[in-house]
Amino acid sequence: MSLFGTGALGRVVRSGVGRRRVQTVVIAVAVMMAVASAVVAGALMVAAAAPFDHAFEEQRGAHLTAQFDPAEAGAAHLAATGKLPGVTASAGPYPSTAFRPVDRTGFRMPTLTLVGRSGPDGEVDRVDLRSGRWARKPGEIVLDASFEGPGIAIGATLKAPDATGAPPLSVVGFAVSAGETADAWVLPAQVEALASEDSPVTCQMLYRFDSASTKEQIVAGRKKLAASVGPGALLGSQSWLDTKRAADQGAAATVPFVTAFGALGIVMSVIIVSSVISGAVGAGRRRIGILKAIGFTPREVVRAYVAQALIPAGAGIALGVVLGNALALPLLSDTAEMYGTASLSVAWWVDVAVPAAALAVVGLAALIPALRAGRLRTVEALAVGRAPRAGRGRWAHRALGALPLPRPVTYGLAAPFAHPVRALAMLLAVASGTVAATFAVGLTSSLNAIGTSQDPENRAAVTVTTTRAAGGAHPPPPPGRSGEESPPAADDGAASTPSRPRAADPAKVRSALVAQPGTASYYGKDRTEVAVTGLPGTVRASLYEGDARSGAYEMLSGHWITGKGQVVVPSRFLERTSTEVGDTVRVTYGKETADLRIVGESFDTSGSGLGIHADMADFASAAPSSFLVETEPGVAAEDYARKVASTVRPLGGDATTVASSGPDGVILLMAAMAVLLTLMLISVAGLGVLNSVLLDTRERVHDLGVCKAIGMSPRQTMSLVLASVVAIGVTGGLIGTPAGYALHRLVMPVMGHAVGTALPSPVLEVYGPFHLLLPALGGVVIAVLGALIPAGWAARARTATALRTE
Repeated sequence: MSLFGTGALGRVVRSGVGRRRVQTVVIAVAVMMAVASAVVAGALMVAAAAPFDHAFEEQRGAHLTAQFDPAEAGAAHLAATGKLPGVTASAGPYPSTAFRPVDRTGFRMPTLTLVGRSGPDGEVDRVDLRSGRWARKPGEIVLDASFEGPGIAIGATLKAPDATGAPPLSVVGFAVSAGETADAWVLPAQVEALASEDSPVTCQMLYRFDSASTKEQIVAGRKKLAASVGPGALLGSQSWLDTKRAADQGAAATVPFVTAFGALGIVMSVIIVSSVISGAVGAGRRRIGILKAIGFTPREVVRAYVAQALIPAGAGIALGVVLGNALALPLLSDTAEMYGTASLSVAWWVDVAVPAAALAVVGLAALIPALRAGRLRTVEALAVGRAPRAGRGRWAHRALGALPLPRPVTYGLAAPFAHPVRALAMLLAVASGTVAATFAVGLTSSLNAIGTSQDPENRAAVTVTTTRAAGGAHPPPPPGRSGEESPPAADDGAASTPSRPRAADPAKVRSALVAQPGTASYYGKDRTEVAVTGLPGTVRASLYEGDARSGAYEMLSGHWITGKGQVVVPSRFLERTSTEVGDTVRVTYGKETADLRIVGESFDTSGSGLGIHADMADFASAAPSSFLVETEPGVAAEDYARKVASTVRPLGGDATTVASSGPDGVILLMAAMAVLLTLMLISVAGLGVLNSVLLDTRERVHDLGVCKAIGMSPRQTMSLVLASVVAIGVTGGLIGTPAGYALHRLVMPVMGHAVGTALPSPVLEVYGPFHLLLPALGGVVIAVLGALIPAGWAARARTATALRTE
């Protein structure tokens, strides 16, 4: 205890901490909650900022990657675009094409964006070579590091079946482009040999702008480029903002709500620490007078009371750091692996900065009431002791005594007015707990709404597929960036193997659905991959046949697809391609290419990959792989599926009822985190009430003894103590519920922005009357539960003991 002064001062501090066990526990738990939340929030913010930012700046990543039609803009013309106002650096033009190689086992890899570059360096996008070397001659290829694995290593051979006479390619290296400008690199002369009629050569230009921190700035830069080269020359583009968001979104989505809980925890810890120390000063005025009488200086008294807060706070800080690290690790994604970090963990400086800040906050919170203790006059402290000031709260007793309620109840209702500062602290603690409960109810409801909106196929009663589920499985694809991969392609002319399921004719399956009684409506769907000019690799595509409104995603702007020539895309697609609703994109499916107009922006949070929704009629070779069916009212889905299955199984198809896939793991983890943090905050609020009521009850123990002596029963004594917190609980609930609602409306859009999307009204408007009533009543529950233990102690106190207590 030498840190806090002399040996005598140390004994005073130890005595205060040991004697006030409830206050000690309250401070420790409140600080633990605040520190744990702050550690989690800090760790996630670091994860959301690194390692992408570091890698991007080190490589001088491209703010905009643009694809041009060489027939519309020549190399000299494109090079001149690097001198446009606002462009600080540029690289290119590099020849580029779509390339889908086959490995030595015959496995067909996903479509890659192949770029011709003579070396990894440049004014923009200095590619980081992770292993091997750069291509030095024709026939050599460098792949993105995400493809490296047991199946594809240095020395592996790839070939291009779609390019006539193209030589095999030997993998000589693996590299990383932080801006994801390409999936593979070869020498410029090699690109022409690998191009085909369906995948012609385009020109890639890389740009850095003086202002590129917002979508609006990127879009403005893109418009300047498009205007400088003329109409039709700019085929597509990719923004670095969407690449960054895709890399960061694993942690970014959780930052806003964990930060909100952390802020609530900090506010509550300040309130409770100030309340506890203030209560200790109020209850220990006589003790303070004695300390001063025996020679303690005002400064030593202040230090003693600050130390009595810092000791339990130190224990709470240590526990909070451990708990925060444990909670943060499951929420941290592995996105850093592609940038050279083996795993993400809580940054060391977070574990240092948060405890230091928490210690400073606790010290300041305790300092104000401790200064009041130091200023107390010795004679006044000895004479008054811990009794409330004379006459305080008498008007409340007179006013409430006129109510038609039992006297113990009105006595309890008036009790908080004797200590208005303590009552205010209790009110703020209850309100904070109610804010957390209201926010958590809305957050979990919104997360459930997100999960439901991301699985529109579950709205259908029956799924009818064109293949049998019992067919043999395809071997897994190698690791890659494109999300859903295609099965292995059979060699031309080879007979189908027995393991490959026999596909039914979609027209015959469609006819079976039309003929089946009980069919209300249906639409066809196929999940496949397409290439979008301007984007690397492939893009997941959902192609629809018929009226697919029942399977539509929630829309943020525009409308769902209603016919040919239309495409609906998520917000990430618009961000990444710097396009808007109304623009046109070029989509390639197999050997067919279509220019589709963006008619709507969908709400889609399904991973970091991009996905689009289009009409199947745009591609003649496309056919539905499944039909989603709605049955007529009164028709059991199981019976309907059984009848349809008996018809389509001989054709090679099948029919099953649609089973919900359940909430996404990330959503479950976030909901569990919200519930845990809320329970911690509510517990802290309850402990704050317990501490205040316990101090109040001990101060009024003599009055309670008098009441018992004139006939008050233990039950009436308990109702008196509980009544003293009911009004506080009601008021706290009425304050905290709208504040929690407002916090939800503030945080949810920020969470959506963190993953690159706005939120539709079904995700935001989740509060019904029950959702608001429950947290409002929760304020009373928090207050009553916190007061139960002191109320029980008061009811059990013996009359003679209470009367002897001063």
